[in-house]
Amino acid sequence: MVTKAVIAVAGFGSRFFPVAKTVNKCMLPVLTKPAVQYAVEDCVRAGVTEIAIVAAAGQAGEQVRHYFSPDPATEAYFRDRGWTDKWVPAAGLPGIADITFLVQRRDGRYGTAVPAMIAVDFIGDDDFLLVTGDDLLLRGDGGSDLADLVSRRAAAGSSAALAAAVVEGSRARLYGVVSTREGGAGTRLYSGMVEKPQDWGEPTAFVNISRYLLPGAIAPYFRALRPDQETGEFQTTDVINAYAADHDILVSPASGDYYDCGNVSGWLAANNAVARLTGITS
Repeated sequence: MVTKAVIAVAGFGSRFFPVAKTVNKCMLPVLTKPAVQYAVEDCVRAGVTEIAIVAAAGQAGEQVRHYFSPDPATEAYFRDRGWTDKWVPAAGLPGIADITFLVQRRDGRYGTAVPAMIAVDFIGDDDFLLVTGDDLLLRGDGGSDLADLVSRRAAAGSSAALAAAVVEGSRARLYGVVSTREGGAGTRLYSGMVEKPQDWGEPTAFVNISRYLLPGAIAPYFRALRPDQETGEFQTTDVINAYAADHDILVSPASGDYYDCGNVSGWLAANNAVARLTGITS
């Protein structure tokens, strides 16, 4: 059973400037909820009860903290004006999970691995989900790809697993493609990452969507990580590659449609998709 998750929300959101100068990109609304709430809810559906949200210092991080914290003054204001029904969607947010807020300071370190590096004490020896808080996997069947990731990892007996979106081969050049090998009983095991291949010859591709199920035993790999020599970034994929050299990592194809809300086109597409799924049009 997996009860912990780390959600990364400390990015600058430069593609949404100038609004992202003030509004954390994970707090941009996807219809009636901010993007990060979808990530939190998906973790909870997978059995998670403890979540570390790693956010930037200052106002950007405080927005996320405030959103998932009690607000007695605003609740009383709504109640006194007879707006109790309007408060209902916010009432359950503080208790949705046991949420710990960790700060990612602007200390020169940058990259997708930094949130997990910050959260190693929170993780301890436990298995955990590592996800980003500014993208969505949407399904119309009520299922959860993170829950599938947990159950499939258990069935396969792998120590770690990652979810991968399935895209047309012609779109592979837009993503980091997950390379796989057969692992028996129809399972796919991770064998590497191909960054934005220009000549992908297969009809489909498994692409990285930053949704991982990792054991606490991976912590030394995060601690030993050094920045990429070309970019200077601390990359989770480098940790995955190092861990895969010693252990099997399951690749779990996602059933949901993936939307990268970190860019305007992805965010707009996610809003349209949620509107279709919920029937909310105005």
